[in-house]
Amino acid sequence: MITAYLVGISGHYEGEDIEIRYCIYDNEELVSKKSILEEYKKPGIVSLFALTMLLKELEKYIDREIIVKVNDAALVEQMQGTSTTKNKEVLKAARIAREKVNTFEHPVIVKDISNDIVELAKWNDLLQR
Repeated sequence: MITAYLVGISGHYEGEDIEIRYCIYDNEELVSKKSILEEYKKPGIVSLFALTMLLKELEKYIDREIIVKVNDAALVEQMQGTSTTKNKEVLKAARIAREKVNTFEHPVIVKDISNDIVELAKWNDLLQR
């Protein structure tokens, strides 16, 4: 099983770069850990953009079961299609991310860990620089 930890960090000011951090584990063994700076994206789509970038990295595990752990309940809602947002950019980014997920052989599970204190602490430690 592949487990990935992901965060997309938007800048405090418009025009600032965003940061995408992720770690990928294959059965508890670290496979990849990256911190990537990308050009400015609106804060509403940063997490979706980060997920899309991670999915590109996970393409080599297309035939494996994958869990992506995030501290973002809105991202999970957007991926499930249950978000009530009317923002066209968010809807488009969510559609692109869902289409990318559908290319995988097994379902890619995007799991919100914000309510699990132990998992949240582990997520935070793993994604530190």
